[in-house]
Parts: sequence; C-alpha cells; structure tokens
Amino acid sequence: MNGAQDLGGMMGFGPVEREPDEPWFHTEWERRAFGLTLAMGAIGAWNLDMSRHARETLPPAEYLSSSYYEIWFKGLEKLVRKTRLVTEDELRVGHALQPPAPIARVLMAADVPASLAHGSPTDRPATAPARFAIGDRVITRNMHPTGHTRLPRYARDKEGVIESLHGAHAFPDSRAQGQGDNPQWLYTVRFSARKLWGEESDPAVSVSIDAWESYLEPA
Repeated sequence: MNGAQDLGGMMGFGPVEREPDEPWFHTEWERRAFGLTLAMGAIGAWNLDMSRHARETLPPAEYLSSSYYEIWFKGLEKLVRKTRLVTEDELRVGHALQPPAPIARVLMAADVPASLAHGSPTDRPATAPARFAIGDRVITRNMHPTGHTRLPRYARDKEGVIESLHGAHAFPDSRAQGQGDNPQWLYTVRFSARKLWGEESDPAVSVSIDAWESYLEPA
C-alpha cells in the first residue's frame, strides 16, 4: 500500500534531526509502550509484518502527527481490537470489563533477554534456484498493492543492480495478510540517485534496498 510512512523522495518534511547521545526512550511511557508491544507480539496472535501493516494503515493525518512510539501503540490497539483480545469499551475505560481471552503463550520477564537475542528469523529453505545473480541489472515492478509491501514507492519501476543475495526468506506481503510464509529469494539492489530521482540528483549518491524476487524483472 502507499501509506503515510512511505516518504522517500518527498519534500516538505524537513531534515532528519540527529540527537547527540539520544536515549533509548525519552519518557517512561515510551518504555512501557515498547514493552507492551513486545509482550503482546510474543503471544502469537500476529506476526511482525502484521504489526507493520497495522501501523501503516493508520490514517495519514494521524500517522504524520504521531510520535514514533505513539504509532507503535496505536498499531497495537488496532491488533488487539482485530483479534478481539480487548473490546472498544475496555480501551475507552482503560481496564478489563470481562474475563481475559485465552492466549497461546506468555513472555516472562526472565525470558526477555534470550527472546530479544534470538529475534524472529525469517530465513526459510529455498524452493527454487535464485533467478538473479550479483551484478545482474534488474527493474523493479510498478506496483501499488492494497496490502503491505516492503518495496518503497520511490524505488518502483526503477533500474538497479543486484548487490548481494541473502537466501530465501518469508515473504512479508503474504505474512501481513495471514497467507503464510511463501518464501522467496531476497536480494540487495543498488540504485543510483539519478535513477531514482532524476538527473538533478547527486551522481555520487546511491541507495541500496532489500527486495524480494517477485518485486524484480530483468532489465
């Protein structure tokens, strides 16, 4: 989908301001929002790509006016509503109004370090040989799916070069819709800034993105 989060190449949003020695969290509620998101993700009711899609489908005006962890928390609210773990009335009043829904598992505090260290690996066995090799010239598809995609809008219908192969990985576009892993080969593709944004771009600049095989065609 072409959501508010897909800002590459758009003007008017100002520079990215880097904060020296930036803390992990600026307020205590951000720490809590992060912890709640991790704990709820561990119950197994949704996957990482579903979480991303929930955040991306916030109304654009709301997304762009929300801070980073506000977006995380609003995405979590959408997921617990959708899975009926929490009702609208419970969100409104701020506490449970009925017995808790059963969940598959609970992330205990003592298990958090190991869980974070392990992460959520997405590599899967390949079901076919890789279609492309390092050095191949490719063109990304001009696509505007209604669901989640990891192909940025600014890098669609653009010519690039395969920079590296990463093996087969679960396809996020399918996982976000609950349609299974459908693993595909994953590549890093390098684009010149001029290929992305025209002749006025800095010729010394390039951008590399990770792209699944179905995003690509031979140049």
